[in-house]
Amino acid sequence: MDGKAALIDTYGRRISYVRLSVTDRCDLRCRYCMAEKMDFLPRAELLTLEELVQLADAFIARGVTRIRLTGGEPLVRRGIGELVRWLGQRLGNGLEELTLTTNGTQLARFAANLYAAGVRRVNVSLDSLDADRFRHITRRGDLAQVLDGIAAAKAAGLKVKLNMVALKGLNEDEIEAMARWCAAEGHDLTLIETMPLGMVEEDRTDRYLPLDAVKRGLEERFTLTPSLRRTGGPARYYEVAELGLKLGLITPLTGNFCTGCNRVRVTATGTVYGCLGQDQKIELRDLMRAGQPLDDALDALMRGKPKGHDFSIAAPRPAVARHMSVTGG
Repeated sequence: MDGKAALIDTYGRRISYVRLSVTDRCDLRCRYCMAEKMDFLPRAELLTLEELVQLADAFIARGVTRIRLTGGEPLVRRGIGELVRWLGQRLGNGLEELTLTTNGTQLARFAANLYAAGVRRVNVSLDSLDADRFRHITRRGDLAQVLDGIAAAKAAGLKVKLNMVALKGLNEDEIEAMARWCAAEGHDLTLIETMPLGMVEEDRTDRYLPLDAVKRGLEERFTLTPSLRRTGGPARYYEVAELGLKLGLITPLTGNFCTGCNRVRVTATGTVYGCLGQDQKIELRDLMRAGQPLDDALDALMRGKPKGHDFSIAAPRPAVARHMSVTGG
């Protein structure tokens, strides 16, 4: 850490994981994530590739060992291949893991280069294996394109974990089929409760599916054994004996996971949020462009990092106004 102090908040939680957004843009418009018509940031406001690396280095110097590239959709960012190569050079020099979350649409083009740069696993968002339903959820997505990307990632040697947002009345009848498909393909699966972030056209309460109920349903058919596995994220993992599947559950509403939080989120403009579900933040872009050190701002972030989020599916408005694509998914 170059002699610098670790990032530890007032609750004693050490920050070792940064989710670094490289763009707020996405080539899909998933109904639970964003509005159909989005106003994306002007490109001039985004951090340059060099600034993203500079910011990553600042976090690594303070003890961050894992960086996940996010968006929006990170693979639509111009120059993303070069950025991954530069960050990959930090592996073994303070950085232990470089990963990426993607919707899979561009994965076939980038999978081999990601592996060559040092990425060893990716998360792919996939909420349905039915082409028509997938297009409905994403408003424009081509399922075959995403499946080709997943296959390319597997062929390149990348470990794939599928992220499926559980949506009442929309894809809840596919959860078992998704689990079986992931098991057959050698992928892990994580189910996620929908999170109240940003205004969307639909009422999220109509689609909210509590995962404690999903878990009980799965346990009627399968043996779910709690796993000691941890990846640094909020998921709690289970081994599904009959399928040979690792199943993760992310439950921000039915099972708060904030006590073990080890992460912060950086937007593509250099805003750092201490919590996904709160507005506490610091701004780093102007400091970097003025050649100023970042440590005082990072320390201030730690002093103000909230104990946890205030997500409530029943609240009349989302916990925060910004969409997930702005914060970094």
